[in-house]
Amino acid sequence: MKRKILLVEDHPANVEMLTMGLEFLGYAVTVAGDGNEAVEMAASQLPDLIVMDILLPNVNGLEAASRIRINPKTRAIPILAATALAMPGDMEKCLEGGCDAYLAKPFTPKQLAAAIEKLLKDRLEPS
Repeated sequence: MKRKILLVEDHPANVEMLTMGLEFLGYAVTVAGDGNEAVEMAASQLPDLIVMDILLPNVNGLEAASRIRINPKTRAIPILAATALAMPGDMEKCLEGGCDAYLAKPFTPKQLAAAIEKLLKDRLEPS
């Protein structure tokens, strides 16, 4: 059975590129276009992992991650921040805001695949 990834991204070109790449890697992908939708879809679909943009309309990715973390149903879902926020301190903000890992845009498909695999492995084999 394919692992399920919830992709939270509001730019159509990024959605298309990331969806194609994730599906090529063998994942089943669903897409949320903003933070509110991400919180709702995380609870209803219980994906194996969330790839979360931070700069989103309505509710940003950090607020969405925080809401996902407070829900007992969704709190253990790994969240990868995949964001254009790449200034000093941004990674720390993402990790403190509820994300488990951070990847600054632009990133390569290989970097994305490695980050996802590490998070999924860590989830299955907690230290």
